[in-house]
Amino acid sequence: MRRRALLGAGPAAALLALRPVAAQPVQGRPIRLIVPFAAGTSTDIVGRVLADALGRQLAQPVVVDNRPGAGGAIGSELAARAGADGQTLLLGTVGTHAINASLYKRLGYDPQRDFVPLGFVGATPTLLVVPAAAPWKSVADLRQASGRTVSFASAGNGTSGHLAGELLKLRLGKDFVHVPYRDGAQALNEVVAGNVQFMFYHPAAVLPQVRAGTLRALGASGAKRSAAAPEVPTLAEQGIADFDLVAWFMLYAPAQTAAARRERLREAAQVALAEPEVQRRLMAQGIEPAAMDAPQMAAFAAAEIEKWGEAVRRSGAQVD
Repeated sequence: MRRRALLGAGPAAALLALRPVAAQPVQGRPIRLIVPFAAGTSTDIVGRVLADALGRQLAQPVVVDNRPGAGGAIGSELAARAGADGQTLLLGTVGTHAINASLYKRLGYDPQRDFVPLGFVGATPTLLVVPAAAPWKSVADLRQASGRTVSFASAGNGTSGHLAGELLKLRLGKDFVHVPYRDGAQALNEVVAGNVQFMFYHPAAVLPQVRAGTLRALGASGAKRSAAAPEVPTLAEQGIADFDLVAWFMLYAPAQTAAARRERLREAAQVALAEPEVQRRLMAQGIEPAAMDAPQMAAFAAAEIEKWGEAVRRSGAQVD
């Protein structure tokens, strides 16, 4: 199934008809939702929206546990090693479950073997932003910049922002310098301050700065413009061929989760993600929801691993 068709699809009407899952807490313990990035990041914001909605469906507390580091690999490995009782879930991303499979020489988990998908949360193109004081008004201007005098920030090695920057280097034939940070918020602050020249990051994080006049958006990384910033042209529209990198989020359970518990969690996730208020909150973050069943999620994830693997190989990016 083509990714664009999936992203353009609305939530399945059948999901709206599903009733909330019956409350069956495990020994009264809250569910732990591991978010493998720092508090305050875009992934963290999405995780908290999801935790609230999932908790309502299960009538059981869902607590966000931020475990950042190594492009999301630390938290993802922790989730992969969790027990089979369904008390630990993971908010996976394009980085943790597509990019990392090719970017890291030694990854402590297998994105496909160690996890089962429960619900596709949504996807968003990232925005290429520069400080407001920068001389560049378009990607064409950035093409004229002098090589290693230009650096780009990311939320860490292996993130979608890192790889987008590497691919831009490749497409423009430049030698831009990558500067990884501990998290996206820190990286964004450095770009706003002018200490780093550009970064690719989620619309929800950068648009307040763009509208405040401290950042300028030069382009969107997807095949189509961001619904949150339709005035920003895509890189493809600006002559950067074959540039279609979209960040996405998916809820996972460890593969060893008991089958009955897995199905109950999947139903709860599907119903929660179809709630109009949840979709409104996601759209406010620039994330476009899409309904997928279990086979579609598995096929989507497999295709993304292949797509991003090719992107990693073409860019030459590698993390030990």
